[in-house]
Amino acid sequence: MSETPEQHVEQDEKHPFFGRIRSFVHRRAHITPGQQEALNTLMQRWAIPYQPELLNFEEVFERQAPTILEIGFGMGETTEKIAIARHAENFLGVEVFNAGVGAMLKRIEQSDLKNVRIIQHDAVDVVNHMIPLESLDGIHIYFPDPWPKKRHHKRRLIQGPFVHLLAQRLKKGGYIHCATDWENYAEQMLEVLSAEPLLQNTANGFAPKPDYRPQTKFETRGFRLGHSSWDVVFKKA
Repeated sequence: MSETPEQHVEQDEKHPFFGRIRSFVHRRAHITPGQQEALNTLMQRWAIPYQPELLNFEEVFERQAPTILEIGFGMGETTEKIAIARHAENFLGVEVFNAGVGAMLKRIEQSDLKNVRIIQHDAVDVVNHMIPLESLDGIHIYFPDPWPKKRHHKRRLIQGPFVHLLAQRLKKGGYIHCATDWENYAEQMLEVLSAEPLLQNTANGFAPKPDYRPQTKFETRGFRLGHSSWDVVFKKA
């Protein structure tokens, strides 16, 4: 589960039709010496600097392969396991936190994950300005900040305008997979994705957890406390 950035709803000058979440100044957070060392030594090798130019995935990954975008990979536990299991696919992870990026860089190096690249920047900017239309085979958004207070629901990432931007960047037949352990957010995810005309639900409501998404340590602790989690999986028609 990704840590929570300082966020506020800000109007995007190029997309004035919707207020959106922008992640900006990072909060001071604990970072281990190993994570800091990874940031210092591995960013140039595995990270892509943010710039408002469309990516060429074949150049970025040095091969032609299906590409999956993961938004908010946290400390990288799930990303690492999926990338190992699905080595024939490329994974582009977007995260803002130094500790998470440092941890993911360590995982890339230790597990020799040549199919993973990182962008440390706000996900909305990355989708708007770096991801070409109809270029992605899948999108993973696992346990985004639930903003549980009702007055903060407008800050949640999964909102109609952003989902539309994501759907535009999926290839035909590509999928978007969201997961959360907040029931109210799960219901919102299902409602928002169901309302997007480019997408179709792969299940009758919530989906069974796909085998490729590993159960996280956070989820396991939650299940022991009687909590639940929900998955929604939609495909582009």
